[in-house]
Amino acid sequence: MSGFPRPLDSYPADAATLIGTLSQRVSAEPFNLVATGIFVLAILHTFTAARFARLAHEVQRRHDARCRANGLPPVPSVLAETLHFLGEVEVVFGLWAIVLLVAITATEGWTTAKAYFNGTVNYTEALFVVVIMALASTRPIIRFAESALSWIARMGRGTPAAWWVTILTIGPLLGSFITEPAAMTICALLLARHFFELEPGLPLKYATLGLLFVNVSIGGTLTHFAAPPVLMVARPWGWDTTYMLTHFGWRAALGIALSTGAYFLWFRSELTALGNRTRRIEVEEPDDEAAASNEESRGAGPTMLPVPIWVIAIHVLFMAWTVFTAHYPALFLGGFLFFLGFAKATARYQSRTDLRAPLLVGFFLAGLVIHGGLQGWWIAPVLGSLSEAPLFLSSTFLTAFNDNALITYLATLVPNLDDRLKAAIVEGAVTGGGLTVIANAPNPAGQALLGRFFSNAIAPLWLFAGALLPTVLAGAAFFLS
Repeated sequence: MSGFPRPLDSYPADAATLIGTLSQRVSAEPFNLVATGIFVLAILHTFTAARFARLAHEVQRRHDARCRANGLPPVPSVLAETLHFLGEVEVVFGLWAIVLLVAITATEGWTTAKAYFNGTVNYTEALFVVVIMALASTRPIIRFAESALSWIARMGRGTPAAWWVTILTIGPLLGSFITEPAAMTICALLLARHFFELEPGLPLKYATLGLLFVNVSIGGTLTHFAAPPVLMVARPWGWDTTYMLTHFGWRAALGIALSTGAYFLWFRSELTALGNRTRRIEVEEPDDEAAASNEESRGAGPTMLPVPIWVIAIHVLFMAWTVFTAHYPALFLGGFLFFLGFAKATARYQSRTDLRAPLLVGFFLAGLVIHGGLQGWWIAPVLGSLSEAPLFLSSTFLTAFNDNALITYLATLVPNLDDRLKAAIVEGAVTGGGLTVIANAPNPAGQALLGRFFSNAIAPLWLFAGALLPTVLAGAAFFLS
């Protein structure tokens, strides 16, 4: 074999049918079926993660009852902790990467497995998301973003509905300039503070989460450097920001407006009721105490001071450096180390630097690219065999089960695509980026930050339902306009 994974151009000539082509490729490289089978199992695991989480709570409850019956203090159950670990969506692909490592070692040898995991797979995107998410979730950046968005929210009298509309329309479009992971982090944190903490109903929670995921996925298409699926094709296909803005950007803005407007009309009465509840809370709890309570909940101590402009400016510079060096891990990781030192020196203006969520998201994405790198044998023929409309729909569908950046990257390997087909692939990939947690790289960040507002865990089918209408409207904005 000439390499692992086998280069796509080394397979026999395509057969007359797609099924025939895939059969030939499995015959030429039987491990294709093994790798895809493990990937499918990992995807199924993500859909059952909520059940593991519920089972973990039940096992721990029974264990606590037995401890009390025996006169012992409750302690964590090993089985419950194991089940809880299996219920963490962020670790699913990493766990199944271990199975993949064993399978490659057994069939191809340790040298090949080591070379693939350590040399072939590119972890730059995962590392970048860890750093940009950690920077975007800092107190100075959130204060800056909140102040900027509050100018617009005040036009709606600062109600939860006004914040909801502002965050879900303006926030995702910022992803075209500060990157989608940063936009997702800021939007999720602001939604947590101004919306989810008011305990809306479950349907509205999932509608909001699905809308956030879809809007962030399409909101990064105004430029050629901020959205991972666009980054994969911009250089090979010669797309610049002017091209993105004129061909994709205005359609993305239209899709965001249509989707947000539709859900606003659908849930208007409940959003208004949340506004009434906010007023009751403000009467019962003075503003200064509420602010102190909110700071405590986000890790700020009682001696925290207002954030000076110069601290905000330096944080923005760290984010700008990270975006500018996004393709060079040594540079943006080095910058992050300097940031940690700066955060320590300015601790009185900072909240605690919490790396748990960014590291989990990075682990999720690393596992995803490990599996995704072995799926080209079937994705490339599927994309190359379709015309414009079926290609758009197939790209949207495949994105739900693969990171959309992987879909667009594999499209660059398909020879002789005309401009309409290239556009259809990218439009479909970003349109389907909100249907599942794994569909778009920033989605795990949103899940990690907002998952605490959902009982046990975010249910994949409910998320799919919440994202379905925005996906249809975004697709209409891209494909029909």
